[in-house]
Amino acid sequence: MHGLARTHRSMSPLVRPLEESGYAVVNVGYPSRRHSIEDLAPLAVGSGLEQCPSDAAVHFVTHSLGGILLRKYLAERQIANLGRVVMLAPPNQGSEVVDFYRHVPGFRALNGPAGMQLGTDPQSVPRRLPPVDFELGVVAGSRSVNLILSRFLPSPDDGKVSVESTKVDGMSDHVTVAHSHPLIMRSTRVQQLVISFLATGRFES
Repeated sequence: MHGLARTHRSMSPLVRPLEESGYAVVNVGYPSRRHSIEDLAPLAVGSGLEQCPSDAAVHFVTHSLGGILLRKYLAERQIANLGRVVMLAPPNQGSEVVDFYRHVPGFRALNGPAGMQLGTDPQSVPRRLPPVDFELGVVAGSRSVNLILSRFLPSPDDGKVSVESTKVDGMSDHVTVAHSHPLIMRSTRVQQLVISFLATGRFES
């Protein structure tokens, strides 16, 4: 599941490596800028589940907002055959970028209702979600290609989310890689980490 203001094409680099590792892949697309997180969560996750075999474990690989949608979904519903989850650069504690830019003209138009909900204040959606109770591995990025946005983030960061903000209580494993937020899924190293966690529940050392 892709992130905010992206499409399913952004996750395409992961499809072939996962298929070559034996997984049947459903690359979910959803209108990330049109709806709130509350509306997007059942839309995106539900769409993916409908395309998955009912008799097999269902694993999730998410990027950015996609991870928050899955957490929101699982906070209210159960997936009986849920397997493991890998989140790439998730704003699990929100993003200071949203705190600063939410009142800047054009921010809402570019990022939609869901983007407005990703701040770090106590009422933001990420901060109101419960700890995770499923097998979760988090991959954080520590290289920024957007030095303007990085000014508002605690270092290290990936240009949109700080490494610290990717963490969440209950996660099974966490790893930091030297990649930027928008391109983290293109890294061969990250792809290997995803496959390792889905297979073993841990990132390789």
